Amino acid sequence: MLAETEAGETRIVEMVFPNQTNHYGTLFGGHALRLMDMVAFITASRFARQTMVTACSERVDFQAPIRQGQIVELTGRVIATGRTSVTVEVEMYAEELLTGKRDLCTRGRFILVAVDEHQRPVPLRKTLNSKTASLSATEGADQQST
Repeated sequence: MLAETEAGETRIVEMVFPNQTNHYGTLFGGHALRLMDMVAFITASRFARQTMVTACSERVDFQAPIRQGQIVELTGRVIATGRTSVTVEVEMYAEELLTGKRDLCTRGRFILVAVDEHQRPVPLRKTLNSKTASLSATEGADQQST
């Protein structure tokens, strides 16, 4: 399920089924990364309205396991833009279906780059207003070179 909450933010909700878990009954890390990259891609693409590709995933912290039978909600937010890049922070929450108890389980940042038909980087047509960017000036400056 996909819902647009506001410009630069995307939410996806999924149920965790047995075929997505390991022998401990917890979500495979690779599956969590796939979901996070998908949310980052959708978020960046909707924000820029350009062809975007994942350039890198930065630090991804797995803070708590996600168990079979739980609901996962992923939220992607544009937190910075560079000349050709969009940085998206993705958070993954696990929710108990019957109680509604929620825990932040995973958080990571993904950098996506706008490309042309030859897969070469192109300038973004839309960037974040400096007032809405949540990165500090020094962190944002790193993105300007991407």
